Amino acid sequence: MNRPQTIQIFLPDGSPRSVKIAEITNRVVKAVLVPRNKLEYISTRTELNNVGIYFLFGESAEKAKPIVYIGEAEDCLERLKQHNRTKEFWNYAVVMVSKINAFTKSHAKYLEHIAVDQAKESNRYETENQTAPSKPFVTESMEADLLDSFDTIKILLSTLGFPVYDKVGKEQVTSKELLFLNGRNIKAEGDLIDDGFVVFKGSQVKKDTVPSCHEYLINLRQKLIQNEILIEKNGNYEFVQDYVFNSPSTAGGVVLGRSTNGWTKWKNKGGKTLDEIKRK
Repeated sequence: MNRPQTIQIFLPDGSPRSVKIAEITNRVVKAVLVPRNKLEYISTRTELNNVGIYFLFGESAEKAKPIVYIGEAEDCLERLKQHNRTKEFWNYAVVMVSKINAFTKSHAKYLEHIAVDQAKESNRYETENQTAPSKPFVTESMEADLLDSFDTIKILLSTLGFPVYDKVGKEQVTSKELLFLNGRNIKAEGDLIDDGFVVFKGSQVKKDTVPSCHEYLINLRQKLIQNEILIEKNGNYEFVQDYVFNSPSTAGGVVLGRSTNGWTKWKNKGGKTLDEIKRK
């Protein structure tokens, strides 16, 4: 169960679009969000000259999902400078360090291992890591502390706008909340979530688009097919994994192959529209 949390976000240069330093006041982990164009500024501060793990976030014209790369370093600032020279895709970095300088190399390698493993499991982002880092040896008590730190990392990432570990599977939804969209020979299931609208694995999608279909929807459908999130099945397409859209209408448009008002097309099992359930 989620419980109330107090999170403090500090803006060191006063700009809400720039560097952010976030922490849960009674936890040892703090998160430093750095836009790529602020590397020079963050170099004048000391937060990142420390052992920790980091997340690089970006997007690609070829990928249907946002991208994350996860790594660890003894000096996170120097590692970010290396990635600034060698990795193209990222726009933001989020670095996780200890407020009391308690992380060692072993701690960071363990956190990197579990961070990559769970990112691939949650499947919300395209994980750029080619190989999963091996699990280092840590004592049982140390592992318990690091798992607690990782819970904090997940909360801070989501708070800063990167829900890498937020689960969206159908098992998270009660039958009362489940929404349906029916078309000729197809049926899709989904749910309105905090950061968009999720269409669940197994949902069907019309194979062809109408001539008036918006180019944005056509391109998005093509991305989903190229990334094997949609596969051809029984004369239509089918989602082989859960996928989060930015709105109910975009989700409905992809499913039906035409522009649509998702607020009136998605309905619960009682026939009430999403608009009736959430906005009236």
